[in-house]
Amino acid sequence: MKERLYLFDTTLRDGQQTQGVQFSTAEKRVIAAALDALGVDYIEGGWPGANPTDSEFFAGRAPTRAAMTAFGMTKRVGRSAENDDVLAAVLDAGTPAVCLVGKTHEFHVRTALGCTLEENVEAIRASVAHCVAKGREALFDAEHFFDGYRADPAYALACLKAALGAGARWVVLCDTNGGTLPAEVGRVVAEVIAAGVPGERLGIHCHDDTGNAVANSLAAVDAGCRQIQGTLNGLGERCGNANLTTIIPTLLLKEPYAGRFETGVSREALAGMVKLSRQLDDILNRVPLRSAPYVGASAFAHKAGLHASAILKDPSTYEHVDPAVVGNERVIPMSNQAGQSNLRARLAAAGIEVEPKDARLGRILEVVKEREDQGYAYDGAQASFELVARAELGLLPEFFEVKRYRVTVERRKNKYNEMVSLSEAVVVVKIGERKMLSVSESMDETGTDRGPLNALAKALGKDLGPYQAVIDDMKLVDFKVRITQGGTEAVTRVIIDSEDGRGRRWSTVGVSANIVDASFEALLDAINWKLIRDIGQPVAG
Repeated sequence: MKERLYLFDTTLRDGQQTQGVQFSTAEKRVIAAALDALGVDYIEGGWPGANPTDSEFFAGRAPTRAAMTAFGMTKRVGRSAENDDVLAAVLDAGTPAVCLVGKTHEFHVRTALGCTLEENVEAIRASVAHCVAKGREALFDAEHFFDGYRADPAYALACLKAALGAGARWVVLCDTNGGTLPAEVGRVVAEVIAAGVPGERLGIHCHDDTGNAVANSLAAVDAGCRQIQGTLNGLGERCGNANLTTIIPTLLLKEPYAGRFETGVSREALAGMVKLSRQLDDILNRVPLRSAPYVGASAFAHKAGLHASAILKDPSTYEHVDPAVVGNERVIPMSNQAGQSNLRARLAAAGIEVEPKDARLGRILEVVKEREDQGYAYDGAQASFELVARAELGLLPEFFEVKRYRVTVERRKNKYNEMVSLSEAVVVVKIGERKMLSVSESMDETGTDRGPLNALAKALGKDLGPYQAVIDDMKLVDFKVRITQGGTEAVTRVIIDSEDGRGRRWSTVGVSANIVDASFEALLDAINWKLIRDIGQPVAG
């Protein structure tokens, strides 16, 4: 029988400490629902009373299968647990679980709290006992535990045992500074268990300041911890927290964890991991990390011709798991290093079958290499590559023709006597025998100018006649510009990442000496790729 391993998500609390991240109440509710659907055991919703958003979240939270957890700190020295207003606010949130953070490093007790070691131990004991008396499941986050254990093992252990003795369900070892390495984490956890703290009541909470938060968490599990704390996409202060989008697939797919442990996450839920990771990035208006393990767009990308050839014979030659089990997909990028194995594999992924000896394959490779000499980059723009290949194979439909477009950028003073910019675009397209003119400006709902590409995208996407419904759910999520040559020969490469309502994400490229032309080329490719994917051929009439 497998041992139960518990997952404690701190995205809504630790994640909110990430520089540049500030969740709204509505966003916190969306994330909480997604975490609950994933199957984590605990969702730490925030610190009630610390800010209006967290207080509002707890006041209107929806029921969850996971144990919703309010975070706070142990009572202050000099007052009772019953009369501590900070502790009262945490309990007033009405959550089934409460997580209290307390000092376990004697240096912090004396310096930060300014109290005696004994007073701190009593504060831990009394706080946990008070929560348990109120009918809550209590967790104790042992802050700076590894530093504290290194300085004074007996005192750090005394803090843990005070919480356990008062009825804490879990005591959690926190690598708060993120500086501990896996070997030490494993050794310390083993020593803590040997000192009488049961592993089934022991958790691990790691920060990623040395890039070892995931490894440290797994080392703690190997040594006997049975709860892991972390965040989606590794959000968190400084370098972030242990990344649950890496830890969870590892626990479910890798030995010895997959055979030894069970979690609340099913294989069906695991298949939504990429979607969940990108949902969080969308909420934060962040570009997903392409190199992220398991969920990144490049996690299963095979550029070298030798690799692609082997992948065609057996994907396990260069893939440690099937990308589909986490909701990802295999990518065979095209570049000037490509061979026919890459090319046929990429075409097959696009639903295009070409015989190995077809002479057009060589021509496609020549075109790709010629265009990359001009500044194009197809290893990062798979959708544009597909359109190039379709053109050479005679499989590129023409949905519409752009007859002309114009962009103007005006710099002027507004009614507040402030200098502002405004971009305006005009696009004329021909669909069948009809010509349509669309005009749009770049001002958003807040009155901020979003630039000429935004104006062009809005104008082009305003009226595409019979195709309008197909592109209505399409949005631009990233825009990258690079100058590919220097001096008077300089040209601009623009890569656009697009996404639609199904969660599909694709990249297109444009190249020109004119940044607007390069941007518009990439935008046209993005729209045409979606039309091909969704309807295949132009509508009749």
